[in-house]
Amino acid sequence: MLLPWLGILLLLMLKPNRCAQAWWIWVPVGCVAGVGALSALELEFMPAAVLEMFGGVVAAVGFGLAAVWLIAGYLGWKHRVVAWTGMVVALGGFSLLVALIRHGLEGIGPDMLPGLITLAVGAVVIPLAVTLAGLFCRGRYSPLRICLWVALVLVATWLLVVGPFFIAAMIFNPGDVPLIALVGVVLSAAGGSFAVLLPFLILSFTNAFYRERLKDLLHLGRQAGPPAIPPLPQPPRLLEVEP
Repeated sequence: MLLPWLGILLLLMLKPNRCAQAWWIWVPVGCVAGVGALSALELEFMPAAVLEMFGGVVAAVGFGLAAVWLIAGYLGWKHRVVAWTGMVVALGGFSLLVALIRHGLEGIGPDMLPGLITLAVGAVVIPLAVTLAGLFCRGRYSPLRICLWVALVLVATWLLVVGPFFIAAMIFNPGDVPLIALVGVVLSAAGGSFAVLLPFLILSFTNAFYRERLKDLLHLGRQAGPPAIPPLPQPPRLLEVEP
C-alpha cells in the first residue's frame, strides 16, 4: 500500500517539480485518502463490497489527480486535445495502477469490474470537465468561475454517460425505472467527482506554483507563444553637409 505514495514521490523528483512549493501536493492527496477512509466508516449501512469499491475508487482517483497535477508542467499551453489526452493517460494509468495494487493480482475478478468501469469513465470525464472549464472561462482566471464550470460540465457529462442506460431500461422495463433514479445517479457521480477534484483545485487557487500551472494548463491569464522580440535600434543617420 506504500507503492502509490512512492509513485507520487518519484513524480516529485521530475525537474519541473524540484521546488518546495510542489510538495504541497501531499495535502490534497491526504485529504482525499482521509475522506475515503471516513466515508467508509460513516456509510456502514451499505454492503461491504460497495464500501470497498467506493473507498478504492476514491483513493485511486485521488492519486491519479495528484499525478495529473505533477505532470501538468509538461502540458501547459499545449493544444487542448493534447493536454486532455495527457490528463486522461495520467489519471487513468495511475488510478488503474493504484486499484491493482490495492487489490493485488490475486484479487482481480468480476467483483472489481464495476470499480474499474467507474475509474475508466472518471478518467475521461474529469479531464474533460477541467479542459472545457478552461475553454468556457475564455482566458479569464477566476476560481469561482472555474469551479462553477467544472461542476456544470461534470453534471452534463455524467448525464450523457448514464442517460442512455436509463433510457434503455425504461424502454425494456417501463415503469420499473423511475426518472428520479437517473437524477440521483447523475448528481451522485458528478458530486463525487467534484468532491475528489476540489482539494486539488483549492491547492491551485492558494499555491502560487500550482496556480500558474493550472492557468497554463487551462490557457488562462496570458497568451501562448514566445515573448515578443523588440525591434532592433536603427543606426544613426549621418548628417548631410550642404556644399
